[in-house]
Amino acid sequence: MSRQKQKGTAFESAIVEYLKDKLCDETIERRALNGTCDRGDISGVTFCGNRMVLECKNEARMRLAEYMREAEAEAKNDNAFYYAVIHKKRGVGISTLQTVGQQYVTMPLHMLKSIIYDANRWYEEAHKKEKETK
Repeated sequence: MSRQKQKGTAFESAIVEYLKDKLCDETIERRALNGTCDRGDISGVTFCGNRMVLECKNEARMRLAEYMREAEAEAKNDNAFYYAVIHKKRGVGISTLQTVGQQYVTMPLHMLKSIIYDANRWYEEAHKKEKETK
């Protein structure tokens, strides 16, 4: 395995372990490569019942537009609404959960809006029901 592949695999594995720990979800895992029908690097992440494709990048030269096109295509292959690119923050290691949590995530603004909107609706409904039961 090439050094670049090893770096990518180590980064993906660190992200998986972080998400499993912080989301308390053991179903999150690295995906096997699927050739032209790739469906992202990490599976098992959802938001409000919808699958999320996560593409991980640990490269010295950032090509964000290319990464986002790749993640969007992989989301279509997976029939997933949400997608994001997790990319390595230069100078920050991946040896602890704390440092892994400092890596960067990029997604389209409309997707962030949907996540915030849905989370706020859920929060308001939960608190409305809580007030009604008191």
